[in-house]
Order: sequence, then C-alpha cells, then structure tokens
Amino acid sequence: MVPLPKKDIECLEKVQRRATKLVRELRHLPYCDRLDKLWITTLEKRRMRGDLIETYKILTGKECIESHKFFTLHEGNYDLCGHQYKLYKDRSRLDLRKFYFSQRVVDSWNKLPCHIVEAETVNCFKRRLDNCKSWGI
Repeated sequence: MVPLPKKDIECLEKVQRRATKLVRELRHLPYCDRLDKLWITTLEKRRMRGDLIETYKILTGKECIESHKFFTLHEGNYDLCGHQYKLYKDRSRLDLRKFYFSQRVVDSWNKLPCHIVEAETVNCFKRRLDNCKSWGI
C-alpha cells in the first residue's frame, strides 16, 4: 500500500472538517470538539486502527499470510516489557521504506498492552483497541 501523499490527506481532512460544520449545533465548536461529539476520528487514526487490526490478523494466523514475510518478531528476552508479539523494526535507509506497512505499524503495535494483543478474536481485539487510549497517535 503506497502512503497517501500529504496533499491528499489534507484534502480528505478538509472534506471531513466541512462536513462536521453542517451540524448546526456544533458549528461554533473547534474541529476536535466536533469530532468528539460526533464520535468520529481523524483519517490518520482510522488508517492506524486498520493497520493494527491487519497486523493482529497476520500475526495470529487469522489471515492466510505468512507473518515472517512482513514482520520479524523481536528475539531478545531482555527488552520485552508488554506482550509476546513485539516486533523488530528494520532500519530504513530510504524514506520510501519508512512508509511500508510492515515498518509504519511497528511502533504503534509495540506500544499496545498485552491484554489487547492477546485477544482471542478479531472483534475482541477491535473492542479492546477502541477502549484503549495508549495506541493513539
């Protein structure tokens, strides 16, 4: 998946910003408050949530994809505070590589608490992820 250019992200957020102003009662509020009242998240958070869900499905075998093709599990036992699915992040020499799915999701994934990562089902993972604030951007 190629990352969206910054121009496209700004354009999509602009549309969402205008759409939230259509609600008369909320028109005077700042954008962040309108999002909270309408239970909407930013594009960036929705993309990260989707990436984390896909990562969960790949690592737990719920997706028919071999996880070693995307991710390397962290092998050191000394730095594994948290859950058992900590991922190793390869160094990126080129900027293009930094935005690959397998690279951009690692930091957020490693921040997740173990009770979220060790969920039994995808729906359970989604529920726990939505209730947790520590993965947010």
